[in-house]
Amino acid sequence: MSDETQEEQVASAVPAPASQAAVTTGDGPVDTVADLLSATLASGRMPAPLYLAHFGLHEAPFGITPDTSFICTTHSHQEGLNTLMLALQGGEGFVKITGEVGCGKSLLCRRLLRALEGSDYVGAYLPNPALSPETLLRSIAAELGLELPENRHPYWLLRLLNEGLLNFAAQGKNVLLVIDEAQAIPIQTLEILRLLSNLETEKRKLMQIVLFGQPELDTTLANPAIRQLLQRIAFSYRLTGLRKDELHPYLRHRMRAAGQAGGEVFGDDAASALYKASKGTPRLVNILANKCLLAVFGEGGQMVRARHVRAAARDTEGASRRWGWWGR
Repeated sequence: MSDETQEEQVASAVPAPASQAAVTTGDGPVDTVADLLSATLASGRMPAPLYLAHFGLHEAPFGITPDTSFICTTHSHQEGLNTLMLALQGGEGFVKITGEVGCGKSLLCRRLLRALEGSDYVGAYLPNPALSPETLLRSIAAELGLELPENRHPYWLLRLLNEGLLNFAAQGKNVLLVIDEAQAIPIQTLEILRLLSNLETEKRKLMQIVLFGQPELDTTLANPAIRQLLQRIAFSYRLTGLRKDELHPYLRHRMRAAGQAGGEVFGDDAASALYKASKGTPRLVNILANKCLLAVFGEGGQMVRARHVRAAARDTEGASRRWGWWGR
């Protein structure tokens, strides 16, 4: 295949027979995703969007940005959401959700906020809580549409925030503070959160607080200096990854949500290999699956097989490369 012909085929997103569409390097067909990237980037074009038309998609199905339009209800995610809804309905002050990197905490966080849309909840969402106590109070107030004066001691800011929360309560509204990446909260700021949880009427808390964080959050909360806060966490849940029997439906769901009309793209062997390589971590599954589609597109094929997963795993940090006898 000449370089000119290769460039024309890579530049067009129209499927072609495998013998015509395969992307090659000087040594023959691509063996790894890195080979494909080298071959296609030579034209100066980004290859990722090119496979969309090839697989009948209108958007990339395996992005790593949390997107509620791609929600696939898994056992762990549903249990996590059920825990959150039960805690909120019970009026509990603190709820904690932890999980390893890439297991879908931020997606569950957004799923919760979406589930509360149109309800009597007023939400404040903090995605980056590595803040001083004063900045935290001001950030919460800004999210709730409350104005706090400048150059005031945190004590007075807390009182003014309390007045704003009382006004919401008088209107029959519940206030929910959702904090993502909570393992980054400084100890002094966690103490302010505890004080916020003290704000209440005779009937209920003025603010409910949900903490989403990595397992390091548990280590932080075990600090004796904030043991009073730990005792106030009434509900907690540990989010896990995909189970083995959930991985194939997960892949199928995301392909359908991205516009794929029908037919399987990921073979059973590919799904099994993806589980081994990712250990069920959704973010790793997405990264590997995206590279697999790229590799299959480069070959002009339509089906992802285990060999494509192994090629993707070889150049993906964090992916397992223990394949057993069948992966040699």
